[in-house]
Amino acid sequence: MGQGRFLEDFTVGDVYRSAIGRTITQSDNVWFTLLTNNTNQIHFNEHYAAQTEFRRPLVNSVFTIGVVTGLMVPETSQNGFALGWDEITLPNPLFEGDTLYADSEVLEARESRSRPGWGIVKVRQRGIKQDGTVVLVMTRAFMVPTRAAGAPGREHFPKPRA
Repeated sequence: MGQGRFLEDFTVGDVYRSAIGRTITQSDNVWFTLLTNNTNQIHFNEHYAAQTEFRRPLVNSVFTIGVVTGLMVPETSQNGFALGWDEITLPNPLFEGDTLYADSEVLEARESRSRPGWGIVKVRQRGIKQDGTVVLVMTRAFMVPTRAAGAPGREHFPKPRA
């Protein structure tokens, strides 16, 4: 689905899986945590984290949400835009060095009542570590165009000039 899905491509019950995984590095975790002004040391202070039940730094949960969302964009909202995240749970920890994969189950797909040519899709997304442990479960809603309306910016790549 390199070109992205349209509303008609979503069927309740369908499950999509990320085509790639993403290994989370210490730099990812520390930079994101500091860029977002999160002062909880469990994300960037190894000495502090070693004294917790986890024994090592936890990956910032908002970064986890972002990566899971991003991993699923090619299969879900490539042609659209986000409407919101809901019911977010973090059932197990994610650590630096873990590789994150994602899947999405379609919960709802309907035409928008206020925006002709567009539809609203709701999915349940999971973040899954390399060993199969689920580290994130959330519901995400996004808007995508109908096939008739077409995808915005399809021809965005510039024509090279000599």
